[in-house]
Amino acid sequence: MNLSNAQYLEILNHSLSSGGEYSEIFYEDFYGTSIVYDNGKIEKINFSSTKGASIRVVSAEETIFAHTNDPTYENLMSLAETLRKNASERFGSNNIVKVEELKEAEKRDFAPFEIPFDNVSVEQKVEKVLKGVELLKNADKRIKQITVSYADSSRKVKIVNSEGKIVEDIRNYPRYAAIIFAQDEEGNLFRGYSSDGANMGFEFFTDEMIEKVAKDAVRQVVSQIEGVDAPAGEFTVVLSSEAGGTMIHEACGHGMEADLVLSGSVYREKVGKKIASEKITVVDDGTDKNKRGTLNYDDEGTPTQRTVLIENGVLKGYMHSKITAKKFGVEPTGNGRRESYMVLPIVRMRNTMILPGEDDPQDIIKSVKYGIFVRKMGGGQVDVISGDFQFGVDEGYIIENGEIKQSIRGASLVGNGLKVLESIDMVGNDLGYGVGTCGKDGQGAPVSDAQPTIRIPKLIVGGIVKGGNN
Repeated sequence: MNLSNAQYLEILNHSLSSGGEYSEIFYEDFYGTSIVYDNGKIEKINFSSTKGASIRVVSAEETIFAHTNDPTYENLMSLAETLRKNASERFGSNNIVKVEELKEAEKRDFAPFEIPFDNVSVEQKVEKVLKGVELLKNADKRIKQITVSYADSSRKVKIVNSEGKIVEDIRNYPRYAAIIFAQDEEGNLFRGYSSDGANMGFEFFTDEMIEKVAKDAVRQVVSQIEGVDAPAGEFTVVLSSEAGGTMIHEACGHGMEADLVLSGSVYREKVGKKIASEKITVVDDGTDKNKRGTLNYDDEGTPTQRTVLIENGVLKGYMHSKITAKKFGVEPTGNGRRESYMVLPIVRMRNTMILPGEDDPQDIIKSVKYGIFVRKMGGGQVDVISGDFQFGVDEGYIIENGEIKQSIRGASLVGNGLKVLESIDMVGNDLGYGVGTCGKDGQGAPVSDAQPTIRIPKLIVGGIVKGGNN
């Protein structure tokens, strides 16, 4: 969408000429590749691309919106005219906003990349898939089924708004995943899964990354084959930094998204209050270099930042888009994200994490006489209003007399996000990341989450939980 500034101004001002406080043009140019190995061969190679733009006009509580997959000047002016007519009927105003000039935003580079995906042949991408396949084939004779997937996508966006700002950003999303099924002597099948992702170029797909994904999937499935049924009851639970931040993302993070706060999440009206152990500091960081949830600017053109949600146990604030920030009387935090140009931005997490503490992870394990060590979390369900959750455990072990012992299977963790945050009494000095695509309101957003090793003195361990979010 290479229009002149004069044309952008004309489109914005026309969309606002019958009323509205804010107008924005959002342009997107997307392409991607996905490759899947399954059933003993490369099963699928898909290429995708989309291009389009949308305009939204906002007035107080109302938003009007339109989009096109052919973002020419003429088509965007047609959208602006449609919105102008709607604005006249729905929120006409005598105080017409007029944009006088546009200025390009400063360049930011929290997601540098070296090798664009479109500079790499399909054959080279297939080689990365087959590298993982060979590692898994030779890992354990009990493995009966192997699926390895490669995905890359590049998303170029341009945002021009009535605040006089022009923002451009490129997001590159590589992802690699392995799913394996292995069989025990009785013929029972067990599943192992591992994945990794980032916001960077093809250089992400190193042999070391592929080897780690394969190794993690194998270790996970072996732990289940050789495991015993998980004990049920209330135990001390240690969540490894390798578990990723599923707990903080699902049980806590969503409840701190300002639109869900407005809907009545458990964190509503608690800013300034102590809601967690003083050992706990939680941030949502859009500037964490090359992580999967990292952005230079969000999809409203707001610079991303490191947003402190909880500091030493005290709730400091929420994640905001432009609209929710205005409702709360605060500044937006750069959390306005959208899946594509065809949908409106909503409040989304980026890289959400509990920051490291001062405890040695080994000392945390040694402190437990009898409990559960969770190395990998699984999927589950969360009630954002109450904070109640139930998560599966994909890889877990018994802790006995301060040592990690027998692996377990079929475990789930049941509790309440606020109560867990309040009860954490040891926080490791390490930090481990997990990656995913978070779903909300029908939109997916690339995210990562992280946590150090933490100890929860009492948590209910139950039976098998089914389902998943990321």
